[in-house]
Amino acid sequence: MPAAEPIIEMRQVEKWYDLPEGNRIEVIAPTDLAIYPEQIVALLGPSGSGKSTLLRIVSGLTAPSAGQVLWHGEPLRGLTPSVSIVFQNFALFPWLNVLENVEAPLEAQACGPIDRRKRALKILDTVGLDGFETAYPKELSGGMKQRVGFARGLVVEPDVLLMDEPFSALDVLTAENLRGELLELWESKKIPTRAIFLVTHNIEEAVLLADRVVVLGRNPGRIRADLDVNLPRPRDRKSQRFLALVDHIYKILTEPNVEHAPPSGPQQAASESAAPSYPMLPHARPGGIAGFLEILLDRGGKDDVYRLADELGMEVSDLLPIIEASAMLHFVQVREGDIEITPQGKAFAEADILTRKSLFREAALQYVPLLRQISNALRAKADRTMPDDFFFDILDEHFSQEEAKAQLNTAIHWGRYAEIFDYDANTGRLHLTEA
Repeated sequence: MPAAEPIIEMRQVEKWYDLPEGNRIEVIAPTDLAIYPEQIVALLGPSGSGKSTLLRIVSGLTAPSAGQVLWHGEPLRGLTPSVSIVFQNFALFPWLNVLENVEAPLEAQACGPIDRRKRALKILDTVGLDGFETAYPKELSGGMKQRVGFARGLVVEPDVLLMDEPFSALDVLTAENLRGELLELWESKKIPTRAIFLVTHNIEEAVLLADRVVVLGRNPGRIRADLDVNLPRPRDRKSQRFLALVDHIYKILTEPNVEHAPPSGPQQAASESAAPSYPMLPHARPGGIAGFLEILLDRGGKDDVYRLADELGMEVSDLLPIIEASAMLHFVQVREGDIEITPQGKAFAEADILTRKSLFREAALQYVPLLRQISNALRAKADRTMPDDFFFDILDEHFSQEEAKAQLNTAIHWGRYAEIFDYDANTGRLHLTEA
């Protein structure tokens, strides 16, 4: 724990949404998290783990349902002072030029026109946009738009810069270049910011940039690991220590019910209490699962998660839903960051189309409670049909409304592929598929 006092501290912060029936959806479980001076903190987790919700709570844009947020030791009331946010989608005003976009937050702070012009020009020069002051967003590339986003966030000289997946909308080379420029500004003290809080889904990016990596679990969101990245900068992606930490984080994300000790320590036993109260379907299509298993089978049936993603030219975060789905169906096993195909998975990968459907149906009904529940409910009806709203209401008791819709949509894709049921989108009704 750093000796300095935290700039922002969350104590037992929770977030939930009340339902009309009197129940609630818990998005964030009781959470303690502190942001210290001179640190870049990366918040990493799967989709639906509450990363952006936590960032909004830190910023003061969203109030916690319980717990307390402290700013320099004092309870936060309203918006967090001296923070700014860089967004994923740039969020520039298209009717304003670059200089006016950067001046906008200063104008909102009632900064005088001469002072805000000087400060805006200075920060534009710092981020490499000198000469583009009069350009409009439509004239800029994605990387330049994000530079404007950085400049707009930094021009107010925030104590904490919040970043919500700022590189994910950029191509690989542009993102890599901007990461390097951000680190150069940070390490050379060319920006007054005292801390950076970065939300990301990219494991390598987190280890490359951050001094601490906080890993979230989901359903509800909770901190599963808070890791110090004790690696000198510039960091070598191919070094043993870098790869060991990346692999350790992969294990945490791909084995959500196992508590992992840091790379140098002994592994702890599985924690049953960490299992979610209602299993979440990974958002992967059956075709993606089939293609993944074919690739794995071609590679001898076993591979390292990190190496496989790298050779496929994919982010591991993009592979995770497919890996989780394959593991849920018992088509693969994930151990110590390695994926190994099971006999069931091998049979599925080698089968023809009709046999694949049969094997998928068998696995889904055995290992996926939601699909088994839908099948049983349809069988209980004399006409073997029910509205999708019935199942949405069940899911709505366990997930946010948006996630409940996504869960039902994934279940419908799986159920139709496995010929467990048919679905009529016009009427919104599911029909049991009779053998």
